Amino acid sequence: MNPPDPQPAVVLVPRAAQRRVRWKNDLGWTTELAARPDGASEFDWRVSIAEVDTDCAFSHFPGIDRSILVLAGAGFDLHVDGEPPAQLRLGGPAHAFSGDRTTSCTLIGGPTRDFNVMTRRGRLRHSLFTAQAPTTLERTPGLGWVVYVARGAVSLAGVRAEAGDCVVLEPVPEDMPLLALSGDAALVLVRLQAG
Repeated sequence: MNPPDPQPAVVLVPRAAQRRVRWKNDLGWTTELAARPDGASEFDWRVSIAEVDTDCAFSHFPGIDRSILVLAGAGFDLHVDGEPPAQLRLGGPAHAFSGDRTTSCTLIGGPTRDFNVMTRRGRLRHSLFTAQAPTTLERTPGLGWVVYVARGAVSLAGVRAEAGDCVVLEPVPEDMPLLALSGDAALVLVRLQAG
C-alpha cells in the first residue's frame, strides 16, 4: 500500500470558494475562509470574516480561544462575561479572549467587518497581526501560516492571491517569499503553532 500523499504546503482558498452563511441569530454574515483538511477536528483552527450589522451576542465555545481584528467600520466594544469591556477599533490591535464565556458586542457607528480566528485551546496557539508586503515568512518546525489578503494582490511561492483570497501554508516551504503585486497590498497574517 502506498503511503498517503503529503499535505500541500500552499493552498489557495479564493473568494469564489468561500462559504458565506447567515448567523443563526440573523444578526450578521460570516464567511469561512479556511478550515483544517478533512479528518481534522472542526475547531483545530478556523479563520473567517464576520460582517456584523447590529449589536449581537455570541454563543460560548467550550475549549476554544478566539482572536478578533477589525477590518472595516468603526469597530465595537466586546463584552466577555466576567471581564472588563474591550474596545476593538479599526487600525487597532487584535484582541484574544476565551470562547468558554458568553460574549456580546456593541457596535460603534454602524456595521463592522472583522477577521476572526478560532483555535482549540492547548492544541494550537496563534498570533494575529497585520503586515505590509513584501516580507519573508519564517519556517519553523510545527509552525504554519494563514495569510488573508485584505487589499491588493500578493504572490506566495508563485501562488497569486488577490483581495479577499486566503492562503494556507502548513508546513511553510523553505525561503517562503511573500511579494506585493500591487503597491497597496495589505495582509493579515495568522501564525499557528502546535501546542
